Amino acid sequence: MEYTVQKLGRLAGVSTRTLRYYDEIGLLTPTRTNSSGYRIYGRAEVDRLQQILFYRALGVKLETIKDLLNSPSFDRAKTLQDHRQQLLAKRAELDVLIANVEKTIAMTEGKITMTDQEKFEGFKRSMIEDNEQQYGAEIRTRYGNDAVDASNAKVLNMTPAQYEEVTQLELSLKSTLAEAFHTGDPESDIAQRAADLHKQWLSYFWPEYSKEAHARLAQMYVDDDRFRANYDKRQPGTAEFLRKAIHIYTKYATE
Repeated sequence: MEYTVQKLGRLAGVSTRTLRYYDEIGLLTPTRTNSSGYRIYGRAEVDRLQQILFYRALGVKLETIKDLLNSPSFDRAKTLQDHRQQLLAKRAELDVLIANVEKTIAMTEGKITMTDQEKFEGFKRSMIEDNEQQYGAEIRTRYGNDAVDASNAKVLNMTPAQYEEVTQLELSLKSTLAEAFHTGDPESDIAQRAADLHKQWLSYFWPEYSKEAHARLAQMYVDDDRFRANYDKRQPGTAEFLRKAIHIYTKYATE
């Protein structure tokens, strides 16, 4: 079956403007244009649009989706299996949070009691799942499955006090880094303080700390667009500044 841009938009629940934009950037090109000038989409384009929307639901950028779908090694069946696993993980995360809320409601009604550990279980699992979804593939490639699994286990075993400590530490890191950035000097005392706070923050997640791994992670903050965007969203250039500060702190530079 073939679809015009309007019919395909209604079928998929996306705007015709979106479909036209996908065509403009070469992400979803119609199979042909009819004599009246209408874009016509066939079965292959329907399947490709479904794949695009799967990726979008997982927060993948359009440029990355385009590269993935156009790759000669793209395997649709395997990719669908990967999507399924990620969605199941997301569902499991939501189920844990829902259960946590329901238990908390029951506790406030005096029906049950909850340990301090139970009160934070859902949040910690959510933290792990979000991190796996966004950065899991890259981190596991760089550091190995054993290291990442050990890190996740460390998060799950955090006490309520440790969870509060790392939350406050992260806020302190952000404010110190922002102040250090305005000095423009990664060697300054406050910039090195930010690097040290970053090390302390990592220590809550990493099974063990090493200067080399710390420096490599700082480099990834610059090389990976997602990490860079996270640090640069308030002030462009922050990721690069942090990398320099950490490389000075660890006295380990990767060129």
